[in-house]
Amino acid sequence: MDRRIEEAALRERSRLGRFIRRRVADPSDAEDILQDVFAQLLEANRLLMPIEHVTGWLFQVARNRIVDLFRRPHEESASDFEDLLPSSGGGPDERYLRSLVLEELEHALADLPAEQRDAFVAHEIDGESFKDMSKRTGVAVNTLLSRKHTAVLFLRERLQELYDELKKA
Repeated sequence: MDRRIEEAALRERSRLGRFIRRRVADPSDAEDILQDVFAQLLEANRLLMPIEHVTGWLFQVARNRIVDLFRRPHEESASDFEDLLPSSGGGPDERYLRSLVLEELEHALADLPAEQRDAFVAHEIDGESFKDMSKRTGVAVNTLLSRKHTAVLFLRERLQELYDELKKA
């Protein structure tokens, strides 16, 4: 990592954490946002994206993540994953759509590398925090964030056509 970026990240970590915690009620969400900000910094550095003012960049990414958290509909939380699916108790059409979505998701998840799949399932479906996953697996939080992020990008692309078709129906 670029030395200048590394120094800024170390210098700003505490202040950035306080900034996030003042705006996010759930400590687990605040920690996830903080880790996500640093995962994005690592990714930006890996992709050789020029970052002129690292401190400003870190706080802007944190603001964006906080906004994303508040914009996210409550039914999309991991504990309510079932609510995203068509009803299992509905009529034949809903049961068919539910089985179709679950089947496509299962196929898409199977095509992911195991590490990405495990990170996605643990966080999004099982509701496990990145901090807890890290303790359980011994894998760094930033690595888990990166794996999940890559899985989300893959799944979005892979399931976009199905999503578009269901919206039309």
